[in-house]
Amino acid sequence: MIYDNVATDPANFNTQPQVQVIAESAEKHSGPFDGARGLSAKFFNLDSFTNKLKSITRQTSTSRCARSIRLAFQSAGAKFQSHPVAAADWGDTLKTIGYRQIQPSFDNPQDGDIYIIHRTQKHKYGHIAGYSGNSWVSDFKQRSYDVYRDKNVQYSYYRLSK
Repeated sequence: MIYDNVATDPANFNTQPQVQVIAESAEKHSGPFDGARGLSAKFFNLDSFTNKLKSITRQTSTSRCARSIRLAFQSAGAKFQSHPVAAADWGDTLKTIGYRQIQPSFDNPQDGDIYIIHRTQKHKYGHIAGYSGNSWVSDFKQRSYDVYRDKNVQYSYYRLSK
């Protein structure tokens, strides 16, 4: 899955800009993440994030998974001055906004969980999706987390720090 650049542009492969995240909010979010580390404690609204994911009803991919997840984060309070192009490069950005990497938990996902599929020979940009509370969503509503149908893919799994 690609972000929002031309897929054939070799400049987009294995490039990861320095993460620059700015969170702004008129008021502090109060809720289950008060006291959380990172930007999530003050600025991340999990309900807004999952609602944005739930609004994505497309049944097939547009190859812009990272763009969809970025827009969901922006709807929840994060503002990005620069961000990774490839889905596979979003791990450090997730950590910057308050996520922590955990062991994959596909059998028990929690609202707001994120997984990243690492690059493969066939999928040079990888894939990223978020859990809406009902399903895994990227640029489309997925039937499962297993979108590549390849047993050899590697996953990184992230959960919002509490």
